[in-house]
Amino acid sequence: MHLDRNKVKKFLNGQIDQLNHVMADLDEYTAQLETNYYRVAIFGSARTRENDPWYTHVTNLAKALSEKGVDVVTGGGPGLMEAANKGAKLGGHQIRSIGVSIELPFEQDSNQHLDIKKSHRRFSSRLDEFMRISQAVIVTPGGLGTLLELFYTWQLLQVEHINERPIILFGKEFWQGLMDWICKIPVEQNMLSPEDMDHVHLFDSVEEIIDFLEPQVEHFYRKSKSYINKSLISSEAFQKLNKLHDNTQKSFDEIIDEAIIHMYKLHQSDENDAQ
Repeated sequence: MHLDRNKVKKFLNGQIDQLNHVMADLDEYTAQLETNYYRVAIFGSARTRENDPWYTHVTNLAKALSEKGVDVVTGGGPGLMEAANKGAKLGGHQIRSIGVSIELPFEQDSNQHLDIKKSHRRFSSRLDEFMRISQAVIVTPGGLGTLLELFYTWQLLQVEHINERPIILFGKEFWQGLMDWICKIPVEQNMLSPEDMDHVHLFDSVEEIIDFLEPQVEHFYRKSKSYINKSLISSEAFQKLNKLHDNTQKSFDEIIDEAIIHMYKLHQSDENDAQ
């Protein structure tokens, strides 16, 4: 097989330019997510049904947060993630309901209450995005995935790899046993410092959580002046950002497909010239 190197180089340079444009758009999208808005990541079980009391509790929590001008970000899936995104949309304010999902071998559709959605192939990059775009973390009842999110956030705070933020555990009946064990075993055996416990706050009601977070939200918007900017950004702009992200993976795939087709055509052309 012989290919004209100059032709290949010229074509690939064009593809690289397209990729650079896509990355620039993504950088703009990420900047919009990271800077101007107080955002709470809400973690919880994907298995909780709509008739479960915790579904209602989390919906009410997210609704109350959105009424304070707080964006809500979840894993974008069903269960308590859906409850949080649903509650955020019920708040009636111009907040963003965001889903950061994970690609799994079994089907797990995104819920229907998202303004912005992103997808990751790896849990590690997904967890890092949660950390990057949130100012607080609320952990509701859940299983292994929820525990992973809790302890990942906690350790990053412990080693100062992320900016200070509160971890809020919602539900004393669910979380008190775990916290008691941590205090009794790892802390007492000097495997965890008592100061590390200061990162975590345990609450049992929506009202307690709102009272705890409200001063931080107000301070954030006073400091960044984002509250004014927030009201000036139209929903159309965020729909555009959402569409941009949804089309990004498609753009990459199309560029690669075009490169493969072009290579094949060049190869066929070279073979015809040689005959």
